[in-house]
Amino acid sequence: MPEALSTADRSHPGQAIYTRTTLALYDLVVLGISNTLVWRCPTREILRLYDHYVTDEHLDIGVGTGWYLDRCRFPSSRPRLGLLDLNPHSLRAASQRVARYRPEQYQADVLRPIAISARPFGSIAMTYLLHCLPGAMAEKAVAFDHILPLLRPEGVVFGATLLSRGVRRTRAAERLMAFYNRKGVFSNQADDAESLREALQRRFSEIDVRIFGCGALFVARKPQ
Repeated sequence: MPEALSTADRSHPGQAIYTRTTLALYDLVVLGISNTLVWRCPTREILRLYDHYVTDEHLDIGVGTGWYLDRCRFPSSRPRLGLLDLNPHSLRAASQRVARYRPEQYQADVLRPIAISARPFGSIAMTYLLHCLPGAMAEKAVAFDHILPLLRPEGVVFGATLLSRGVRRTRAAERLMAFYNRKGVFSNQADDAESLREALQRRFSEIDVRIFGCGALFVARKPQ
C-alpha cells in the first residue's frame, strides 16, 4: 500500500507524519526516549492513567501504534474497543496490535462533527492528540464538543498533551518542540495548563489536570 495520504489527511500535518515507516519507530523514539528524557512525562504515568480510567467500552482517539491499549488493564477480558483516527496508517497499526479485541475502526477528523454510527462509550482517551491539532487551545478544544455525543452521561474523558508555556522544559525539549512546531507536526506554542483547564471546565463539571514535565495528564467527567 502506498505511503501517500489523502488530501484530507495532508491538511493536518500533525497526524499526516504518521506513515508506516514513522510508526515503526514510534514506540522506541517517543515512548522509550522522548517521554522520559525530553518531555519528562514518563510513559508509565500515561499507562497508569489508562489502567485507572479505561472501561470495558472504550474509544481511543489519536491511536498512535496502540501501545497503551496493548499494555493497559481493561476491566474485562473482552472489552468493546473503538479506534478513531484521521490517519489510516495509525488505524491499521493499532488495530493489528490489538486485534485480539476485534476493535471497531473509525476514520474521522475530530475538528469536524463526527458522523459515525456507534453506541456511546464509557471512556474516551485523547492521548498526545491536542498538541498535534492546529490552532490555539480554545480553537482545537472543539474536538471535545465533537466527541461528547460518543460518551455516556456517566463516562470519563482522559488523556495527555504536551504544553509549551508555564511548564519546565529542558533545553532539548525547547529545541525539539520548536522544530516540530516549525514543521507543523505540533501546534502548541501557546498551549498552557490554564487554557487546557478552561477548555475542559467549559464542557465538564469535574476535571483534573496534573503536570509531569512538559506533559499535562487530564481527566474530565460529567459533561455539561
